[in-house]
Amino acid sequence: MTIAQTLRAAFEHRQAGRLAEAENCCRQILALETNHADALHLLGLIAHQVGRRKVAVSLLRQAIAANPAAASYHNNLGLVLDADAAIAAFRTALRLQPDLAEAHNNLGNALRARGQAAEAIAEFSEAIAIKPDYAEAHNNLGIALREEGRIDEAIAAYERALEFRPDLPAVHNNLGNALAQQGRFDAAIAEFEAALRIAPDYAEAQNNLGNARKDFGQLDEALACYRKARSLQPGNAAWHSNLLYTLEYLDGADAHTLRAEQARWNEGHGAPLRRFIAPHRNDHAPGRRLRIGYVSPDFWHQAECHFVVPLLEAHDREHFAVHAYSSVRRPDFVTARLRKSVEHWRDVLALSDEQLAAQIRADGIDILVDLTMHMRDHRLLTFARKPAPVQVSWLAYPGRTGLETIDYRLTDALMEPADAGEMETAEEPMRLPDSWCCYEPVGESPAVAPLPALQRGHVTFGSLNNFCKLNDSVLRRWARLLAAVDASRLLLLSPEGEPRARLRAFFENHGVGGDRLDFESSRGRRDYLNLYARIDIGLDPFPYNGITTTCDALWMGVPVLTLPGVRPASRAGLSLLTSAGLPEWAAHSEQEHAQLGAQWASDIPRLAQLRAILRPRMQASSLMDARRFARNVEAAYREMWRRWRASRAG
Repeated sequence: MTIAQTLRAAFEHRQAGRLAEAENCCRQILALETNHADALHLLGLIAHQVGRRKVAVSLLRQAIAANPAAASYHNNLGLVLDADAAIAAFRTALRLQPDLAEAHNNLGNALRARGQAAEAIAEFSEAIAIKPDYAEAHNNLGIALREEGRIDEAIAAYERALEFRPDLPAVHNNLGNALAQQGRFDAAIAEFEAALRIAPDYAEAQNNLGNARKDFGQLDEALACYRKARSLQPGNAAWHSNLLYTLEYLDGADAHTLRAEQARWNEGHGAPLRRFIAPHRNDHAPGRRLRIGYVSPDFWHQAECHFVVPLLEAHDREHFAVHAYSSVRRPDFVTARLRKSVEHWRDVLALSDEQLAAQIRADGIDILVDLTMHMRDHRLLTFARKPAPVQVSWLAYPGRTGLETIDYRLTDALMEPADAGEMETAEEPMRLPDSWCCYEPVGESPAVAPLPALQRGHVTFGSLNNFCKLNDSVLRRWARLLAAVDASRLLLLSPEGEPRARLRAFFENHGVGGDRLDFESSRGRRDYLNLYARIDIGLDPFPYNGITTTCDALWMGVPVLTLPGVRPASRAGLSLLTSAGLPEWAAHSEQEHAQLGAQWASDIPRLAQLRAILRPRMQASSLMDARRFARNVEAAYREMWRRWRASRAG
């Protein structure tokens, strides 16, 4: 065969997946013509395809040396280079051939990876202008638009990609994520299922289907999806965390079930990293200024900020040096405020867990605090490497992570009463005086509205908690309460479609007309706070109580009725109400719960009076005393440090 025929055979072999035969053809050509550019180029692509990156780079550079004007060579070299070098290669390709759509698409991916979403969007758009049916570029455009918060445009881009390539499971998966972000969970579920019909072993789509089913209130189905995803990729700690966190919402999950799954997570993901733990060289001097590190992806305007801001701003800077390790994707005014409140701020989104652990150790952190636990974007695999001598979990939700390298968890005596029979081997409860948290309504808040029952002539109960907290036991209790209070109504946050129909049918089956239910969708914070103007009495779900929602309700003048359970997450309401000076709103039995709700609903003047004084009463309570809370936390840190020093001395 001629060189041209051998090269054509090499291309055909590679296209058919016969890489060894393709490589052999290329080497035959190079034996005859040492600097044959196309053979070197194809051989470089094959090396990249089989994971021989350094060989691929060398071969592609040789191809470029032989034919520097070939734009496709520079484009493919960019695919095997990192960061700035890749961007430079793609730009060279485009200087040589400005209409090379693939290079625009690849440059867009490289820019997006560096956080330059706006520039990436421009490149994807250029690729599409050159090649309108370029499905991959439409998909990548959707990814970048979603990262910029332009969800409607992202959805349109994904749908356009599917017009050209309906067989791409990744696009269905991405579209499902965007739809779920809009609260369109039924449509999202359909897209994830479409992805799984195309690729049944698509683990990421299984996990995302679990997320959508969880938010749709289908907890058992969500857990089944997470278990399937875990079976497909057992090493994925984040997906296993989704399973574990969803168990916190499950009415039938007891402490034993939770601890067993936490232990499985630790053994599967945390324990293997014990080999990276090294001795700590922190200064043992008593009374010295301690370095406290807080790790979170949520240093922005979302639920946790209402508790993080007051603590970080009230810390005693004379005795504590506060470090923040932030993985925020889209910084905002809260990010800027928190950055000013700490002595050292590090943006660590681009760091791996291993790199973050090395940075924390290099910073000499004494006490490292995890604010995320098993929630989205956690860094528990950093904590598994034990970069600080004392490690603590706090705030994400009441409970445990099960990670053996976390020494303590901040809690309080109402959420977790002392139990002499319980042996803690990790995450020992450090009970704070007052409450485990301190609240600040970060941002602007509407004024407290008059009691709606005064104008409407009936009482409206309400819960603006996450929809997945509304299990059958919760709904039965609330149906009983509505049945006991004539003409009362119930306002809930709920996705549109099937969930609302399901709730109406449930209440009708329990003797309460479905027309007595009002529904609203999730919305921005100010509009969400305005919904409390329509609620007279708040209702706390279980076994996962409201936390931010309960504080928000009290702030807006709405008292919340709770019935404490056994698990910490089911006793958060008791803790918050007691700290706010409303312990009488915590019932001790289901019967008392219904009686309390009915009693308050029958005394409108008293309810109106409480609404008028609730905000100032809350402001004067320990629940909003940031300085007092910070001193309590700092005293806990000092005690943890004293114990560590004593253990080292021993």
